[in-house]
Amino acid sequence: MYYIGIDVGGTNIKAGLVDEEGTVLCRAQTPTLAQRPGEEIGADIGRLAKAVAEDSGVPHSEIHSVGIGMPGACSDETGCVLYTANINFSRFPLREAVQKEIRLPVHLGNDANCAALGEYYMLPEKTENLVFITLGTGVGGGLIIGGKLYTGFNGIAGEVGHIMLRHGGEACGCGRRGCWEAYASVTALIRQTRAFAEAHPESAVAKSCGENFEHLSGKTAFALARQGDTDAAKIVETWIGYVADGIVDMINIFQPRLLLIGGAISREGDMLLQPLRQIVEAEMYKSRVPQTEIRIAALGNDAGLIGAAFLGKQS
Repeated sequence: MYYIGIDVGGTNIKAGLVDEEGTVLCRAQTPTLAQRPGEEIGADIGRLAKAVAEDSGVPHSEIHSVGIGMPGACSDETGCVLYTANINFSRFPLREAVQKEIRLPVHLGNDANCAALGEYYMLPEKTENLVFITLGTGVGGGLIIGGKLYTGFNGIAGEVGHIMLRHGGEACGCGRRGCWEAYASVTALIRQTRAFAEAHPESAVAKSCGENFEHLSGKTAFALARQGDTDAAKIVETWIGYVADGIVDMINIFQPRLLLIGGAISREGDMLLQPLRQIVEAEMYKSRVPQTEIRIAALGNDAGLIGAAFLGKQS
């Protein structure tokens, strides 16, 4: 059996035909042009699904379903996108729009939930309980409980970036103050690096950012820390501490067999993972039972697409 996965982002819509082993056999993409009417975007998603189905040469009867991962809140029960921050969907009947272009069952899911599902199905060993955290513009998450994606009664569970880290703290895009995302996202790391550079204009950190901060990214502090710069190492250490604070909460609440960390910053590998594990080991609730294993997620940019494809496996 085969599955079509659609990964909808603010810039591009990516599609792929995926087999049972998680191999992406055929790909296509198109610009999102996110401010267009929802009807136009929905039609493009449907046409993209149809294109990968036809280009793959796989018989239509062997394609199980289409799964769509969205950066926002979705209802697979109703087939509607409830809300997205950067795409022109609000209570939009996306399933209906897609099925005008391709006659297959259509499932909807949040993009971070889809990434969690993709990582879950592609694990070398199977486990029934997993927490996936993605560190990027925000902090996203997905929960696998008892082998099933947990989305809550309303379909939007897993918004882990909005647990409270500091009461009355940094402003968050959600409207609250002190959310984990406001401290542990890559956006927050960039802000923290810039704040240090502005306060210490003669530092190596400031010089590496460029005169107008044009070279500043989430990699800046990590790259300098690797070169032995102590200021950058302190920035990285502080940020990893914020990441660890939320991960300790995730482990204490869910006690998953695995906790996986994704997002481009996860490519920092052991420089991120080793101190993170040390902090979590020191801070989490102690008991005489097996403990959660923390790993870097394996699928990279394909996690969301593969997970979206496999939404049909969960139905």
